[in-house]
Amino acid sequence: MTQAARTKPRSLRHRKRVWVTRFAVALLLLVAVAIVWGTKVWLTSRFIETTQNRAEVRLALYSGQLLSELRRNAIVPQLLARDPSLIGALNSQDFSRSSQRLISFVDEIGAASLMLLDRDGRTVAATARERLGSTHRNANYFVEALRSNGTVFTKTMRPTGAFVFAYSRRLEEGGVPIGVIVVEADLGKFESAWAGITDAVIVTDSEGQIILATEPRWRGLSEDAALERQPATTAIERALQATAEWTGDVNDVYLRGEAVMRLTGRIPFRGWNIVTYTNYSSVREKVNGVLALEIMGFAIILALAFYFLSRKNATRVMLIQRESAELRALNLRLQREIAERERVQETLAVTEQSLAQSSKLAALGEMSAAVSHELNQPLAAMKTYLAGARLLLSRNRAEEALASIQRIDDLIERMGAITKQLKSYARKGSDQLQPVDMKQALSSALSMMEPQLRQGRVRLEKAVPENPVVVMGDRVRVEQVMINLIRNALDAVGGQSDPRVDVLLSAGETATLTVRDNGHGIEDLDELFEPFYTTKQPGEGVGLGLAISSGIVSDLGGRLTARNAEGGGAVFEMQLPIYLEDIEAAE
Repeated sequence: MTQAARTKPRSLRHRKRVWVTRFAVALLLLVAVAIVWGTKVWLTSRFIETTQNRAEVRLALYSGQLLSELRRNAIVPQLLARDPSLIGALNSQDFSRSSQRLISFVDEIGAASLMLLDRDGRTVAATARERLGSTHRNANYFVEALRSNGTVFTKTMRPTGAFVFAYSRRLEEGGVPIGVIVVEADLGKFESAWAGITDAVIVTDSEGQIILATEPRWRGLSEDAALERQPATTAIERALQATAEWTGDVNDVYLRGEAVMRLTGRIPFRGWNIVTYTNYSSVREKVNGVLALEIMGFAIILALAFYFLSRKNATRVMLIQRESAELRALNLRLQREIAERERVQETLAVTEQSLAQSSKLAALGEMSAAVSHELNQPLAAMKTYLAGARLLLSRNRAEEALASIQRIDDLIERMGAITKQLKSYARKGSDQLQPVDMKQALSSALSMMEPQLRQGRVRLEKAVPENPVVVMGDRVRVEQVMINLIRNALDAVGGQSDPRVDVLLSAGETATLTVRDNGHGIEDLDELFEPFYTTKQPGEGVGLGLAISSGIVSDLGGRLTARNAEGGGAVFEMQLPIYLEDIEAAE
């Protein structure tokens, strides 16, 4: 065989190995591209979903904060409209101490400002001294408050563009309006808080007008008109930078040709809505980090393949060395990106602390509503006893009138105890539990509810055991639950021709108090113990009685249940553990 004949098969084998090598390399590149592209699509979809979920959580948080602030301020005019010192100042025209009294309320309720207007609309007392003497005769919060019997909410746009949100209510003396109390809600603090985030946030009223926004120049405009401005220094401009390539699979997040995430939520208050715009910078950073790791892995594999295939080729060795240097540079960039991600995690920890503080503020809002609810019952009883005492004095029955006055004094002490007990909700576990006789507690509760029972001509059937029924608890809180149950029963039988309430106290493994009425029953048992759920008319209740009662019974180790009776009406049962003195002594 000639040299040419031997060389030809070698040449063919060499070319074959070259083509196999090229095919393997091409196949590896195709696989790498496919995996990187698939990873990009999958991670982008996943991280977008995560970003959207977090944006929805923030949206719910912002909405809850606004609603909590509005509800917390809404109850203040109702309380201040009954303040005897303010009413006395309007009658006597002596306002020397009125401003100082309003200032003492500001820190407690968190309002922006308080104003007391006389019947001519002149500011006679205010937390801001510069407002004294100013006239508000034509202001909406003054005019509408005089026309309405309840609390009025108004919003007014100042010349600076900011909105003033105010609750107002008129003060009366003998049915005649003598003035108006105005409480301004501090919603501007939320704009200041939103200004420090990357999201753009707006709040619109029922007419689509922007009343709160991260960009002050948007206030007073519609959403479309505000977005046309797009000032370069706002959060919306930062949200519209270089994100289109990361949102190709999302069809509903484009805004003027740029990709952002727009989420809208409803605030259950006068048709208000809240809208947030979120960018995709965090999605891009996370996807880039994973893709960089994959590219680095495939680059290493490719480098090793070239090394083993051409280890005798110095040129290819140098190429591999250059690729290694590039990989080290890529590794440094990855380390910088990891450091950036750690910084973002630290920022997230700070945000979580802010969420915890917002939760505490929401709890304080519920406490203010609870105080109003719990004091209504003693106030109603005091009004009845005062009317009776006035009638007895007119008939020269002073001793009986003195007994009514003594009952009023007892009710005042009980109001102080209720206020002290409601303050303990902020830090549970501060009070020591003591043995409580359920019979004595029930007798005290029925004594407080006696005027309502007599006024409503309700037939009360009571069955209690002869021996004491002792539980471990707090007598004020136990009586509070009993009064709530009896009061709800009285409300339920209000429209009945033969109203009847049965109260049964029994002792077994547990102490059980059963309150039954012959009313219309309970329509929705599932939401009965939820806060702010009520079937009463506006102004008659806020829906906190049963929620507070259920929490008290749970804290004492018992349970509070409700059901509809077979013959009509509703049945409430409070079960508490029996206090066994022998077991307690042994422990």
